[in-house]
Amino acid sequence: MTSHDITRDDAGTATTEAVGADALHGDYVASRSIPPSVQAAAAWSWRLLIIGICAGAVIWVLRPLGELFVAVAAALLFTVLLAPLHGWLVRTLRFPRALAAVTSVLLLLAAAIGLIVIAGQQIVTGIASLSTQAREGLDQTVDWLSTGPLGIDTERLEGMLSDISTTIEQNLGTVVSGAMSVGSTVTSLAAGFVIALFCTIFFLYDGRTIWTWIVGLLPRAARDDVHQAGRRGLVTLAAYTRTQILVAAIDATGIAIGAAALQLPLVVPLGILVFIGSFIPFVGAIITGAIAVLVALVVKGWVWALVMLGIVLLVQQIEGHLLQPFLMGHAVSMHPVAVLLTVSGGTMVAGIVGALFAVPIASVINTVVLYLSGHDKFPDLGIGDRLTFRPEAEAEVRRRAMALRRGTQDADTDVVVVEVGEGAVLVAPADSPAVETEAETAAETAAETAADEPPYDGPGTQRRTQSGDDA
Repeated sequence: MTSHDITRDDAGTATTEAVGADALHGDYVASRSIPPSVQAAAAWSWRLLIIGICAGAVIWVLRPLGELFVAVAAALLFTVLLAPLHGWLVRTLRFPRALAAVTSVLLLLAAAIGLIVIAGQQIVTGIASLSTQAREGLDQTVDWLSTGPLGIDTERLEGMLSDISTTIEQNLGTVVSGAMSVGSTVTSLAAGFVIALFCTIFFLYDGRTIWTWIVGLLPRAARDDVHQAGRRGLVTLAAYTRTQILVAAIDATGIAIGAAALQLPLVVPLGILVFIGSFIPFVGAIITGAIAVLVALVVKGWVWALVMLGIVLLVQQIEGHLLQPFLMGHAVSMHPVAVLLTVSGGTMVAGIVGALFAVPIASVINTVVLYLSGHDKFPDLGIGDRLTFRPEAEAEVRRRAMALRRGTQDADTDVVVVEVGEGAVLVAPADSPAVETEAETAAETAAETAADEPPYDGPGTQRRTQSGDDA
C-alpha cells in the first residue's frame, strides 16, 4: 500500500506538474500564435511612438529658440558655400585662416549689397511708369467689363471700386499695425543675419574644433560613426547648396532675358526675385513666374502675358527635367514626391523659412541615416579622417611623448607620435604616408638626443595636430 501510495503520490505529483506545465505551455502557445508581422509591427510601433514623443518634446522646448536655430542653419549654408573660397585664400594667397574667413564673409556681403542696390535703382526708375500702366490697364478692364459681352453696369463697377477704397481706409489702422509687426520681424531677421555671419566666420576658421567638441559629447562607441556620417552629410549639404545656386541663377537669367526681349520694366528686380524664389522648390518657381506674367499682363496685355507664361514654363521645364537631375546627381537623391511633401511639411511647420530649409535638412538626414544603417553614398570619402579628442587624451599625450623621445612607436595603439616642429606633435595613424617619412627622421633625431633630454615636457606644453583637411 505504501508503494501504491508512493506511486499514487508520484502520479499525483506528475499530474500536478503536468497541469502546471500545460498552463505555462498554454501561455507560450498563445504568444506564439501571434503572427510575426504583428509582433514586428508592435515592436516598431512603440519604438516609433517613443521617438515621436521625444522629438515632439525637443521641438516644444526649443521652439522659442527657433530664430537662433535658423541663424545657425543659414551659417552652415554660408559655410559650405564659402568653403572653396576660404580654402583658395589660405592655400594660394597664403592668408591666415582668420583673415581668410573674414574676407570670405565680406565678399559675400558685398555681393548681396550689390544686388540690392542694383534692384533698388531699377525699382525706383521703373515703378512710376509701371503704376501709370497699371492704372491704364485697370481702366481698360473696367471699360471692357461694361461694354464687352458681360455688360456689367458702369455705376455698379464704380460702386464696387468705391467700396474697396472705403474698406481700405477703414482698416488703415490694421495695416499700420501690420506694418509695425513687419518692422519687428525685419529687426529679428537683421539680428539673425548678424548671428549667422558671426557663426559663419568661426565655422570657416575653426569648424573642425567645434565639430570635435560636439562629437566628443557622445558615447565613445558612437563617435567615429557619427563623425563619418557627419562628413557625408556635409558633402550632401555642399552639393545641394552649390547646385541650387547654379540652378537658381540659370532660372533667373532665362526669365530675365525673356522679360527683356518683351521690353518689360523691372527686368533686374524680376530676375533677382526669381533667383531668390528658386530656392523654394515648386512653390517659389510658381509664385515668381506668376509675378513676371502679371507684369507682362499689366504692361503689354494678355497676348504678351501668354508669351511670358510660355517663357516661364519653358525655363522651369528645362530646370526640372535637365538641370536638376544632371547637376544634383546622386548627392541629393530625393524623389520629386518626397521633395514636394518635404516642402509642404516645412511650410506648415515654419512658413517660408521651413520651405527654404526643408529640402536641405531632409537631404542631410537621408544621407546620415543611410550611412548609419550601412549604406554609404560616398564610399570614396573613406574612413581615414578621424577625430582626436583632447579630454580623453591628456595621459596619452605624456605617454606618447615619452615614446617619441625614445624614437619608438606606441605599442598599444596604431598611432605614431612624431615631432614635426618646435613644440608641435603629430598624432596620426601609423600607416599614414606622411607619418612614415616623418617618423624615420624624428626617430633618428630623438635617439640622438634622448640621453640629454627629460622624459617629457611639463603639462600643457605640447600641442597635437592632426592630418586631414578641416571640415
